[in-house]
Amino acid sequence: MTEDGKPSSYWLERPGSVGKIIRALIGVCVAVVAADFFYEKHGHYSWENFPGFYALFGFVSCVALVIAATQLRKILKRDEDYYD
Repeated sequence: MTEDGKPSSYWLERPGSVGKIIRALIGVCVAVVAADFFYEKHGHYSWENFPGFYALFGFVSCVALVIAATQLRKILKRDEDYYD
């Protein structure tokens, strides 16, 4: 509570705050990929020199991990009363 009796509002609970964070994150991602065009890369393999390669590689790897985890959950899942 604040001094005037109103409940304090955490900044993430205010309308529009999450949208601002998402827009900022997208802006940072675009800036990092754009910066990839302005320096000389010295990759071991030819595909490493492709602009935005590591951003694309990271995104595809993250998606693959999520898909693998959902499939692994089907194998490792236990009933709710397993430990009872």
